[in-house]
Amino acid sequence: VVALRDGRETLARVIGSDPETDLAVLKIDLADLPAITIGRSDGIRIGDVTLAIGNPFGLHQTLTTGIVSSKSRAIKSPSGATIDDVIQIDAAINPGNSGGPLLDSAGRLIGVNTAIYSPSGASAGVGFAVPVDSVNRVVPQIILEGKYEPARLGVRINESLNERLKRLTGIEGVAILGLQPGGAAAAAGLKECQFTGRGSVIMGDVIQEVGGVKVDNVQQFQDAMLKLRRGEEVTFTFVREDKIYEVDITLN
Repeated sequence: VVALRDGRETLARVIGSDPETDLAVLKIDLADLPAITIGRSDGIRIGDVTLAIGNPFGLHQTLTTGIVSSKSRAIKSPSGATIDDVIQIDAAINPGNSGGPLLDSAGRLIGVNTAIYSPSGASAGVGFAVPVDSVNRVVPQIILEGKYEPARLGVRINESLNERLKRLTGIEGVAILGLQPGGAAAAAGLKECQFTGRGSVIMGDVIQEVGGVKVDNVQQFQDAMLKLRRGEEVTFTFVREDKIYEVDITLN
């Protein structure tokens, strides 16, 4: 049952969900529904003001405020998969806030509240939201096909860390920060970065092209992957130890 701010209640139908990003699409058959303005999450900065709306502990239409306290965090989804590029906020969110919008100071959607970090189970000032850029990838496909089944390479990437590694090494592209066991990239022999306890890094492979499309950053890599399908064989160009290689990989 969906309860609206104007007091109306109606049954909703689940169109589909994606446990790996903790997102779902519900449909209700009502008219005169105002739409939220969609923003972008890739342009937010640490310190930006945020507003979180939800129903903490059943207290409907609660608004809390805070700032972006970190970016590009990685947390575990309910399915056990890693959600990358999560927004960390210090606005108070509690059980009941999940699924509510995270807004910027202009009222634009920049994320969907999803989880908190708390030893007690209540807000400790560390909350997380799925970025709206992820929502914009997942939701349209669920609406169209009833499910989200992207082509997966099986690599872990991170926008913020990737930019730091680019400045450090001077190598353009997307660094592989981790490999999913049994994933397509691991099966193809790609290598991940290794981080030492002293803050240094041994570089792994850096992807520069996906199917002939140049990718200089994480957003371009994700956009290129969106156009691919599971089971498709794709040529990846990458840098390893200052040499350029190509490998054909069948995506999961």
